[in-house]
Amino acid sequence: MTKRCALEERNTLETKIRCAIDLDGAGKTRLESGIAFFDHMLNAFARHGLFDLELSCQGDLDVDGHHSVEDCGIVLGKAIAKALGDKRGIRRVGSCTLPMDESLAFCALDVSARPYLAFAADFPTERCGGFDTELAKELFRALAVNAGLTLHLHVQGENSHHMLEALFKAFGRALREGVSLDERVQGVPSTKGVL
Repeated sequence: MTKRCALEERNTLETKIRCAIDLDGAGKTRLESGIAFFDHMLNAFARHGLFDLELSCQGDLDVDGHHSVEDCGIVLGKAIAKALGDKRGIRRVGSCTLPMDESLAFCALDVSARPYLAFAADFPTERCGGFDTELAKELFRALAVNAGLTLHLHVQGENSHHMLEALFKAFGRALREGVSLDERVQGVPSTKGVL
């Protein structure tokens, strides 16, 4: 089996980011985004997806976290797309409904090369630690566009930490299913013959 790994970097006047991912890993992480809560969420994503993930970001956090989080989404999305290569043999579609205490998150995705994000969340607080809750949507939009995912994420709950963590875990598990290899799939799973 070919290793499904990728390394992506992005350097702008606002951020300097390096991301490495192994889609067939064990959930090992090394994360230094500069935002501890965001690292916690990325760790949850990788652990539940069984992706080995290394991500470092030096961003303009003196402004706020927007550039760092959005650009991490861009880089992570590109790394996922690169690691997938021609997408031969993948299951393509994945979904997960995940509870966390009072919160319930749902993720459905299609590795379709047709980027789209449907996001429904009403967070009761504006921040979790140093993370602005509104940045979750920006992250997943950037990720969906750059990974080529049709991505639906919905969460309900009363605690922003639980809601966000449930979202990241559900996304990890759904992506794990969508990118997993199925020996019965010949070529790519599309009537078009290409993704």
